[in-house]
Amino acid sequence: MKILFTGGGTGGHFYPIIAVAEAVRERAKERRILEPSLFYMATSKYNPRSLFDNGIEFVNIPAGKIRRYFSLLNVTDLFKTFIGIIIAIFRMFSIYPDVVFGKGGYASFPALVAARLLRIPVVIHESDSRPGKVNAWAGKFAQKIALSYPQAAEFFPKHKDRIALTGNPIRREIVQPLSNGAHEYMLLELGTPTILVLGGSQGAQAINDVMIEALPELLNKYQIIHQTGKNNLEGMKQMSTLVLKGHEYAYRYHPLDYLNDLSLRMSAGVADIVVSRAGSTIFEIAAWGIPSIIIPLPHSVSHDQTDNAFAYARSGAASVIEENNLSSHILVEEIDRIVGSVSLTATMKEHAKAFARLDSARVIADGILDIALQHEK
Repeated sequence: MKILFTGGGTGGHFYPIIAVAEAVRERAKERRILEPSLFYMATSKYNPRSLFDNGIEFVNIPAGKIRRYFSLLNVTDLFKTFIGIIIAIFRMFSIYPDVVFGKGGYASFPALVAARLLRIPVVIHESDSRPGKVNAWAGKFAQKIALSYPQAAEFFPKHKDRIALTGNPIRREIVQPLSNGAHEYMLLELGTPTILVLGGSQGAQAINDVMIEALPELLNKYQIIHQTGKNNLEGMKQMSTLVLKGHEYAYRYHPLDYLNDLSLRMSAGVADIVVSRAGSTIFEIAAWGIPSIIIPLPHSVSHDQTDNAFAYARSGAASVIEENNLSSHILVEEIDRIVGSVSLTATMKEHAKAFARLDSARVIADGILDIALQHEK
């Protein structure tokens, strides 16, 4: 049995693929199916170590990105996409997988076109409440359509019989928070409420800026673990040093460029509240059962994040501050409102856990294996 994964070049696409790959191997063993061969077709490896650890063979293809604004790069990327489709057809034919699993994004388009032309079954998963262009197109022929948000179903009105609300797959490595030893590991105070700020691997400039303004007030009550993004760490250290000069509790601020799996689980284990963007991190926060404040990218930049944020907030697990309304005063007030209310915190934790679907990867893996077994016959 051969299974090929494909998705865009972001963590929001890549890590759910890793979660599903983990579950595929686990479910194949439990169902006494011969261990499948796994492939990942994309423009880059994204995280080579994760591919290696999960026995996934990388298949490189070029792909162009279509931007929503005018750019000459759209012209060159169209040519790149055409070349990518040709290469994907030949490379997929040489592998001839039993099923292709697509996570969406521009990098998955050549692989999905190749699967369509070669009549290979396709399963797609959509992480956002509003499907991206590639998944909206692939949904027309995919045998199964897995969704993270129920709102996304309305974009596949003719294919309701093929839709499953699965939630978003989360890697086993980060799904369970770790509190034992977390304070020592993260150099935190015992008894001081903890704010975890997640801006993604690249960081979030708007969140970084408002945190600098809010630090003097926040550190009087809280300690902060702040994932700044790799390119922003030094700048945040310099700015925070200036802003917090002479501050009694300056040591409570912990800026980090990136949180590895262990650091992320430790941070989740001690966090009283999370401040985050509205990507796939929402599902990790939900799995951890932590109240959150979601700050989506502006609608003009990403309608996905705005829709995701409000869809999650409607569950009662989070509040939303739109970037246009974001200020240090509003952020501090909202953190105080949530952390300061025992009943509200308990309610938000309960709703977060209800929103999370911890069996998502296993459900998707079973669907993939079922289709692959049919194709093998």
